[in-house]
Amino acid sequence: MKPLRRHQLVWLDEYAWFRVLAGASSSHDPAQALAAEAMDCLAHWAQQRWPLVVTRQACEVVAGPPDAVLGLGLAAPAQWGRQSIRVSASLFGVARQGDFPLADTIMPALPAAAQAGWAALCDGLASLGVVAHVYGSYGWQQLTGMAYVHAGSDIDLLIDMKAAAQAAQADQVAALLQAAQSLPLRIDGELAFANGAAVAWREWLRFRSGQVGQILVKRLALARLEDAATWVTTA
Repeated sequence: MKPLRRHQLVWLDEYAWFRVLAGASSSHDPAQALAAEAMDCLAHWAQQRWPLVVTRQACEVVAGPPDAVLGLGLAAPAQWGRQSIRVSASLFGVARQGDFPLADTIMPALPAAAQAGWAALCDGLASLGVVAHVYGSYGWQQLTGMAYVHAGSDIDLLIDMKAAAQAAQADQVAALLQAAQSLPLRIDGELAFANGAAVAWREWLRFRSGQVGQILVKRLALARLEDAATWVTTA
C-alpha cells in the first residue's frame, strides 16, 4: 500500500462498507452516530461504491498494521445539505487508492467565459512539470455526477509537485495561480510537496514575499506553523 496523504481517495471493499455503516448508525455510541440525513447519504455512497477522502489522522498511518483505524470523510452534495461527513475504517478494508480528477477534466462544468483561461492555466501548470487535481465541490461533482457546484463555488486545486520539494518551482506555480485570478472564478488550494508537506498557495506567496515569517504546513497527522527552511529546499 502506498503512503497515505491528505486529499487522497480510497475505495473500500464490501465488508469495510458494512462496518462503516454499522458503526455510523450504532445506538451504543450516540456521540458517534450520524443523523438520518447523513446516514442516507452514506448509504448511497456505499451502494454506488464511491470513494472516501483521507482526512487528518490521529497519527501517521503510513505503514501501520492492517487493522489500523483510518480517518475518512466525504462532502455531501446539495441533496444532503452539503454537510461534511466523517467516518473511520480499518486500513485492511481499503481496496484501492486514487486521486481526485485532473484539473482539465472539469472544463465542461465551468462557465463558458472561464473555459479558455482555465485551459491556459492547465497548460501552464503542465509546462512547469506539476500535476493538478481538483478537490472540493468541483472535484466531488466530477467524481459522482451529483450537484455540488453553485454560483459561489471556488475551485480547489491540489498541485502535486512530484519531485523533491523546491522553492523555485513552488514560486512559479504560485505566480501562475495568482495571475489566473483574472478568471471569473476564485482559485484556492494547496501546493503538495513530495515529502508529505502541503501549504496553501496564497500563504506561500505571503511567506516568500516576507509578509509573514512562518507558514502553516499541513501533514497527514498535524498542521503547524513552521519555517519553510526546515522542509523545502531553496534551489
